[in-house]
Amino acid sequence: MGSEKIRILVAKPGLDGHDRGAKVVARALRDAGFEVIYTGLHQTPEMIVESAVQEDVDIIGISILSGAHMTVFPEVLKLLKKKKAGHIKVFGGGIIPRDDVKKLKAMGVLEIFLSGTNTDSIVEFGKKKIAGK
Repeated sequence: MGSEKIRILVAKPGLDGHDRGAKVVARALRDAGFEVIYTGLHQTPEMIVESAVQEDVDIIGISILSGAHMTVFPEVLKLLKKKKAGHIKVFGGGIIPRDDVKKLKAMGVLEIFLSGTNTDSIVEFGKKKIAGK
C-alpha cells in the first residue's frame, strides 16, 4: 500500500447496539495494514463526520443494521460536503435491501457489503478501491 497508511474510520450509527460485525471488519482491515479508527456505538452522522475530519481519514465505513441506512448515509454524505471534506469516501455494510444498495451507490456511497460478506472481500476492496485512490 505504500509508505503512508490509508486511514479508515469505522462507525456504528444510531441506537443499534450490535457491533460485533463492525469490530470484525475493523480488525480485518487493521490486520491487512490499514490504520483503523473505531468510533464505538451510538454515533450520529454529525459525530461520524466530525471524527472523520478530525482524524484526517481517507474513508468512512458505516455499519448499520437498524434500517436507517437511507437516512444515515445521505446525511453523512451531505455533512462531508458541508465540511468541505467531500474527498473522504464512504462505504458501508449491514442489513440493507438490494434495491437500496443501488440507490446508495447512486448517491455516492462507494460500496455496500451485505450481512455475511467475507472479510477477505472487504480487505480486497480496501486494497483495490481505497489504496488505489
